[in-house]
Amino acid sequence: MKFKVLVVVFILFQTTLYSQFTVFGTVVSEQNQPIKNVEIYNENGGLLAKTSPLGKFKFNTDLELIVLVFFTDNYKVKNLVLESDDYQNTKVVLNSFTEELSEIQIRTRKEKIFELKRLKDVEGTSIYAGKKTEVVLVNQSAANLAANNARQIFNQVAGLNIFENDDAGLQLNIGGRGLDPNRTANFNTRQNLYDISADVLGYPESYYTPASEGLKEIQIIRGAASLQYGTQFGGLINFVTKKPNATKELELISRNTVGSFGLYTNFTSVSGTKNKVSYYGFFNYKKGDGFRPNSQFNSTNAFLHLGYQFNDKNKLALEITYLDYLAKQAGGLTDRMFAENPFQSNRTRNWFKVDWLLYNLKYNYNISKTATFSFNFFGLNASRKAVGFRVARVATEDDFNARDLIIGDFNNFGFETRYLNSYTLLGKKTTFLIGAKYYNASNNSFQGPGTDGSDANFTKATAQFPNFRFQSDFDNPNENIALFGENILYINDKFSITPGFRFEYINTGSNGIKKLTNFDGAGNPVGTVEEADNITKERSFALLGVGFSYKQNKAFEAYANVSQNYRSITFSDVNIVNPSNAIDPNLEDERGYTADLGIRGNVNKNISYDTNFFALFYNNRIGDIFTRIPPINNVGLLRTNVGKARILGIESLVDFNLKGILKMRNNYILNLFFNTSFINSEYTESKENGIVGNSVEFVPDVNFKTGVRFGYKNLLLSLQYSYLSEQFNDASNSPIPDESNAVRGPIPAYNILDFSTSYKYKFAKIEAGINNVFNNSYFTRRATGYPGPGIIPSAPRNYYLTLELKF
Repeated sequence: MKFKVLVVVFILFQTTLYSQFTVFGTVVSEQNQPIKNVEIYNENGGLLAKTSPLGKFKFNTDLELIVLVFFTDNYKVKNLVLESDDYQNTKVVLNSFTEELSEIQIRTRKEKIFELKRLKDVEGTSIYAGKKTEVVLVNQSAANLAANNARQIFNQVAGLNIFENDDAGLQLNIGGRGLDPNRTANFNTRQNLYDISADVLGYPESYYTPASEGLKEIQIIRGAASLQYGTQFGGLINFVTKKPNATKELELISRNTVGSFGLYTNFTSVSGTKNKVSYYGFFNYKKGDGFRPNSQFNSTNAFLHLGYQFNDKNKLALEITYLDYLAKQAGGLTDRMFAENPFQSNRTRNWFKVDWLLYNLKYNYNISKTATFSFNFFGLNASRKAVGFRVARVATEDDFNARDLIIGDFNNFGFETRYLNSYTLLGKKTTFLIGAKYYNASNNSFQGPGTDGSDANFTKATAQFPNFRFQSDFDNPNENIALFGENILYINDKFSITPGFRFEYINTGSNGIKKLTNFDGAGNPVGTVEEADNITKERSFALLGVGFSYKQNKAFEAYANVSQNYRSITFSDVNIVNPSNAIDPNLEDERGYTADLGIRGNVNKNISYDTNFFALFYNNRIGDIFTRIPPINNVGLLRTNVGKARILGIESLVDFNLKGILKMRNNYILNLFFNTSFINSEYTESKENGIVGNSVEFVPDVNFKTGVRFGYKNLLLSLQYSYLSEQFNDASNSPIPDESNAVRGPIPAYNILDFSTSYKYKFAKIEAGINNVFNNSYFTRRATGYPGPGIIPSAPRNYYLTLELKF
């Protein structure tokens, strides 16, 4: 059986020479076939060259004698000593790799010392120079991947704030720097660089979260990514799926997980390559009872990638993703209910269903060694449906009448094309990117009476309950055209400037009708308020940004960037009637900008660090305030443009390779990391009373995570601690919870300890873990709508056990 290998064993031998030599040759297999992408290192671990598609390599040296290491996946690592007489037309033969290695040795040989990496200046047809980038190496993570445990998976991404309200990871809810984590709506969310959210501008919520067991890595590019990937304040989150196995016609992996609260998951993947065709696909099934009554779920997720390599320059790939899940929702709690029993439920008829079909066709063309072109055509046909008894007073028992039904249908398509070219300007290297995107969406949202039963029935019952209090039916067309570009200007070998722009044309519509029926004290309808909208909102604008990078060497970089940001109001902001808060009919789009200034690098490959100062400035920030709401003038939550906000912070990740520092033997792994975020937030201007000087919502002053990872041969152990200080979920900073609905009030500080372990033997691997070791009772959100309203508790202590078989 072939296994992937990478060696970091270099023999220390060096002789000084005063003349320059050129070394060139070819790397071939035992069958005399050229091998591409072979990495060639010197004795100190420096990368000298990579082989071309024809197996050729070339580099210069000042040494009369050199020690080289040749590495590529699925072949034995080759150490080669060359004298100057052998520098030309060298033929290197690599043997296929068959011997068994422990997983720890494989990790070490691959130099995967740290669990987080950063993106290069240029990758594919994207530019990342001068940006804050973080890449989670999911394959190396010790997290509970079967349950998509975001707290563990993103443990080394600085400053993220995560809503934790299910035990299977059906939805990802992450924010940061004051961004609402709800369904990751403040990031541009992509899979393999194409959009996966409901509607990029009109409803950017992500109901689909890729299965972590099928991911290679997760790329996070902060606010400066708006120039290439959209306008959002958060930046980009890109889920990168695993690639087809390039050396086998069929590889099969099966993972089965059992856990607390009836959790069972199965993940089965197939992968391979034959001639010019490659494929990777998986099927993921989840079911469980949930950690609260009335919270059972089941989920089916399938993914298929088909690739066809015409030649070294042309490749076509088709990807299809399907997700279907049904979940019962236990509803929210008041603070009193949470204190009495955080895992109780008084909702027995609330259900949530998602159907998600994504498709993408991508064409890559390597025009030359310096020019690359890519074209993506993507689309979505999907729906989300919710039905249940949800009233503002959370403690109210279900009356078993008609349920509130909300249906969203999403149909969109688009294409994105990119051209990247490297050239020389005034004797200096430079890289230019130009791209365009077209996006067209036709969405519909319905709110009204559902059935009065208890099953997962999402049928409209308008005729049966004509006087239902909340009713609306809207069409929401959306057209978006964007043109974007960036250019890396290398001032010298160390310093670069990357200016960029994005031009946006947005045309959104809201066409439909909204009804609100009022009732007297006896429950009789006393009048209906009906509003019809036929709104078209058209706008054009440009966003500008610039990034700076100073690389003293490969181990140290200073970076800075500033970028304008924009977020349009969503149709959920204005169309959906929420029992817990009212909507300002005069909502406006959000605008502002983000900036980063930081340093990153490593010290002797034993300490990896990334420390930065960031600033985020909002205009017209949308949020919830506690005020009197016209025309009835009742006191309650109003969703409106709160005002201007300023968020300043320091984020830092330091990861210590204690194995290297303590000079431990090669079959050990020992890492210790500290992930720290200190943030100060403040509303600086507002039209509402009592807001200026308040903290911004979803901003804990302290966000701290630390952990240790220990490995010996095939055994790996991981321990992680997380702490977040108190935060608010409304701009009024309500210090005392509202006992009637629990929608406003603080989110108390909490701390969590997680443990996980794995052991690998030949083709089998066992993983196990305990999440929330100390069984703390806590919550991370106060929901205004589904899955509440009210406090949504997080999971108590829970266990999992995974068996993986690989063939």
